[in-house]
Amino acid sequence: MAKDTFFQKKATLNAGGWLIDLSSPKVMGIINLTPDSFFAGSRKQGVDEALSQAEKMLSEGATFLDLGAYSSRPGADDISVQEECDRLLPVVEAIANRFPEAFLAIDTFRSTVAEAGIKAGAHIINDISGGQLDEDMFATAARLQVPYILMHMKGTPQTMNQMAHYEDVFTEVYDYFTDKYYQLKQLGVHDVIIDPGFGFAKKPEQSYAIMNRLQDLNLLQLPILVGISRKKMIYGQLGISPEEALNGTSVLNTIALTKGANILRVHDVKEAVEAVKIWEMCG
Repeated sequence: MAKDTFFQKKATLNAGGWLIDLSSPKVMGIINLTPDSFFAGSRKQGVDEALSQAEKMLSEGATFLDLGAYSSRPGADDISVQEECDRLLPVVEAIANRFPEAFLAIDTFRSTVAEAGIKAGAHIINDISGGQLDEDMFATAARLQVPYILMHMKGTPQTMNQMAHYEDVFTEVYDYFTDKYYQLKQLGVHDVIIDPGFGFAKKPEQSYAIMNRLQDLNLLQLPILVGISRKKMIYGQLGISPEEALNGTSVLNTIALTKGANILRVHDVKEAVEAVKIWEMCG
């Protein structure tokens, strides 16, 4: 599909006073500060491991680093705000100090954790719950004046697998974004990125139904983040493990680029950056 098809989409992001051009797709590297994230290769315990991973991802071409200290895998353990902050904040401060050129996203559904992360040096809030698990999240994003990643999910990480029921999954996701974006805009949040939430309260076939119509989300004229890296919608369908799902991830990321994805959220930065470069050369 021609790359100028979506010329009306918002193509810039103001993060930390810097203007990021999303007309050329960017890559977001995942750093999980948890002991139980579904892909073992993404787990980094402590500041030193996280700094090493940050350096690797930035050297491979990541524009963003996504830091999460609460596992959102299905059935993950619930942890306290204090434990989440204890895992997260020292790493945010260390990466912000060592790599001031990196744009850091805080992967949390708690407004207090998000605010603490921004004050520690991060730039973006990445909320898997779309404000549904913390009624103060939208107002916090507006007050802090930071970009907000709005993801679609139903339930919680502990219950979402039981809530994958839809009459029309794409229409429900589209309507969700329309409603939530209106609320955010009314509060004064200027930069909103939408994330369909592949695998969150969605069976593999439902995730593929969304991917098949991903281009239709461009009608919302908002940047699109796609996070499918090594997920069950890939390895489960191929009968392999998450550790073996890099090739499938690259294929699906490339399909997402053809449909208008602006940010690829991945465990494997080098391969995603290469996919973007090849895709751009085809245009």
